[in-house]
Amino acid sequence: MRAESMAASALGVVKIYWTATGEVHALKGVDALFSAGQVTALVGPSGSGKSSLMRILCGLDRPTAGSVMVGNTEVSALKGAKLHRFRRDNVGYVFQRPSDNLIPYLTAREHLEHSARLKGLGETSKVDELLEQLGIANRDHHRPHQLSGGEQQRLAFAQAVIGEPILVVADEPTAELDSESSHSLLENVLDLAHRGIGVVLSTHDPAVVEVAERTIYLRHGAVEAETTEARNLSVIDAAGRVQLPPEVLKLFPNRRAVMTVEGGEVKLTPPGPGVWERGER
Repeated sequence: MRAESMAASALGVVKIYWTATGEVHALKGVDALFSAGQVTALVGPSGSGKSSLMRILCGLDRPTAGSVMVGNTEVSALKGAKLHRFRRDNVGYVFQRPSDNLIPYLTAREHLEHSARLKGLGETSKVDELLEQLGIANRDHHRPHQLSGGEQQRLAFAQAVIGEPILVVADEPTAELDSESSHSLLENVLDLAHRGIGVVLSTHDPAVVEVAERTIYLRHGAVEAETTEARNLSVIDAAGRVQLPPEVLKLFPNRRAVMTVEGGEVKLTPPGPGVWERGER
C-alpha cells in the first residue's frame, strides 16, 4: 500500500468547450477525491461530465480552471514531454472496447513485456505474476483475436497496471461484456486496486457500483452525491450549495425548502401546500 492516502484529487475543476453554437460547461467546479488502494465508480447520465473528468484525471485533457493532483504531482500544470513521461509512468487508461486496448499481432505476454520495456522495467518484470493473478497465464501466447472479450479486458488492465502506477482510469470497462465476464473482471480489478493503485471506473453498470468502495455521482457537470462505507453523502460546494439527488429533489417542486437547525442537525422540509401560491418566498 502506498503511503499517500489519495491517488488523485480534483479541486474546483471547470471544463468549458467552445462550439459553433456557444460555450458548453461540461464541468462546473468539481471537487472529488480518489483513494489509493480502492475502486471508485464514477456514475452519471450521458452529458453529466464523466468523460471530461476522466480525460482530465489522466492528463489527456486540461481543465479550463481548477487543479488535478495525481499522487503528489499537479498534473494540470504539466505540459509537453513532462506530461507525457508522467502519464507513461504513473497513469494507466483502459478503453471501453476491449480490442481498442490491444495490438492485434502481439501475444498476451508480449503486450505486458512491451509495456514493461516502455516503463524501463525490463521485459519480465511482474509479467508472470500478473498473468497468473488475472487468470490468463494459460493464454499467454494467444493474440487478441484468440481471446474472449473478458480475457481481452483483463489483459488490458494487466497492461495498464504493470509498473504499479498511481492511478488507473477505465471508461465503461464492462459495457461490452456478459455478466459472467464482468463479474470475473471486477474481482480482478478489486485485487489490482488492493495492491495500492487507485482505480476509477466510469460506468452505468450496477454491478460496478456494487463492488466499488466509493461511488461519485455526477449531474449537469457537478458532483451530486457520494456513497462510501454504506453512507450516502450530499456534496456542499464552495458557495454553500447542496446537490440533491433526483428522487429527493422531487419533494421540492418549487425549488424552495424550509431549513431548521436542531441539535446540531440541519433539516430541509418542503414549505407545505399553498405556501408558494400565497407568495411566501
